[in-house]
Amino acid sequence: MVASLLYVALRRLLQLVALCCRSREFKELEVVVLRHELAILRRQVSRPSLRPADRAFLAAASRLLPRARWGSFFITPDTLMRWHRRLVARRWTYPARPAGRPPISGEIGAVVLRLARENPRWGYQRIAGELASLGLTVAATTVRKLLREAGLGPAGKRDRPSWREFVRAQAASMLACDFFTVDTA
Repeated sequence: MVASLLYVALRRLLQLVALCCRSREFKELEVVVLRHELAILRRQVSRPSLRPADRAFLAAASRLLPRARWGSFFITPDTLMRWHRRLVARRWTYPARPAGRPPISGEIGAVVLRLARENPRWGYQRIAGELASLGLTVAATTVRKLLREAGLGPAGKRDRPSWREFVRAQAASMLACDFFTVDTA
């Protein structure tokens, strides 16, 4: 950014020095030709794409010209002010930190899941307490979240088979099963 700005400034300075050496008629002819080129380009291009160095040059040039001559610019004073506001905002805007607590590492998550699978009667509080005795600080709600993500339920339901597992295990010994009830009374 700084190098491109210096490059543009040096080019404009050399053009200014070369312009001083030319005659008045040549300068007037060049202005007429440049205005004609500008009119042609404005008809063809809907919106120019400007680099930061172009914006800096136009902002500096606007400070040197009186307000009456700002009509020669293809940008409005509002555009210059918008560029300035963005520049100031970018200077004072800090990167956003993610909200909430930092995530638990994979190793701690694996320890939580291992404790829950090896000890199906332990609840969230007990697992958090055991981790605290190991020197790992994990809240009970975090333990609950990790177990829920892994598909493990609360302490009393972790070791029980699901209904589908129960039916599959008992399928060979079942003769008949009635899953419907009819109230008679």
